[in-house]
Amino acid sequence: MPLRQVLHQLDLSTPGRGFTRIDRPLNAWLRTTGLHQGVLHLTCLHTSASLTINENADPRVLQDLEDWMADVVPESRSYVHNDEGVDDMPAHIRTALTSQTMSLSVQEGRLVLGTWQAIYLWEHRSAPHQRTVACHLMGEEQSLARETLRINEEIQTRHVPEAWANDGGVETEVDFLVDRLHDLADEPSQDGSLH
Repeated sequence: MPLRQVLHQLDLSTPGRGFTRIDRPLNAWLRTTGLHQGVLHLTCLHTSASLTINENADPRVLQDLEDWMADVVPESRSYVHNDEGVDDMPAHIRTALTSQTMSLSVQEGRLVLGTWQAIYLWEHRSAPHQRTVACHLMGEEQSLARETLRINEEIQTRHVPEAWANDGGVETEVDFLVDRLHDLADEPSQDGSLH
């Protein structure tokens, strides 16, 4: 099956310095793409914010990261570049020490993350900001065979042989699933032949 590419921009508002979780909106967007498996490449389009994968259960981890970064890159130091305030240059340094890009696996239309992992945009400025993350998804659609198998399994779990006689011929959910299987069988394949 050929690879497809989808480009998207995730726009978000940050509350100021700290972490904004983005894996949930990313997964919601992934479900709309129709791609089942592939790679998602993310790029934070700013020089004072970054991306990180980190702990999603205990917020103290994120607080410790923020405190550690404040010790490593203090605002109290004198910087030549301070046009936008005391947090200006420290935000650029924090971005340089972290990451603005990442690539993630996508399986079954969802990001592949560990149980305790989440993706965050890490805002390094103290004031709230509008931020944009560029999303470049490359992957495959769910194969027709896989979709047909899924629908067929659903039919088998719901099928009641006597239903047609008992319900007086009224279309049931199973009938609609069977109709969908027939539609899929009538769709031309990539080489133009019918399945």
